[in-house]
Amino acid sequence: MEENASLLVVVDAANVVGSVPDGWWRDRHGAAERLRDRLAADGVPGRAGPAEVVLVVEGAARGVESVTGVRVESAPGSGDDHIVELVARAAGDRPVLVVTADRGLRRRVTELGAEVAGPRTVRPG
Repeated sequence: MEENASLLVVVDAANVVGSVPDGWWRDRHGAAERLRDRLAADGVPGRAGPAEVVLVVEGAARGVESVTGVRVESAPGSGDDHIVELVARAAGDRPVLVVTADRGLRRRVTELGAEVAGPRTVRPG
């Protein structure tokens, strides 16, 4: 792993948005945009240093655009599979943090060396 490698933060949009029952199900696309905007404004609280934030969207949230500070990737199929693919590509080259509460996904990415954090890391509520 490169000594100066920036942290890759991969956010499971569906899981994080779904962690707070605020009516997100009425507008999944808008909920993902609000999460993206919060990440762009606040980054990942408690994490110092450079970070690349990737928000993975799926389903009705596909098509959310990237903004400065947050790259949005629309999963072609399963969001979880896309997140695992991103982690596998970065494994060994840089530190990776995956934000999700999904137990199965947490297991898959920790097996690849990623750290995991729950949705409240980026979405208090």
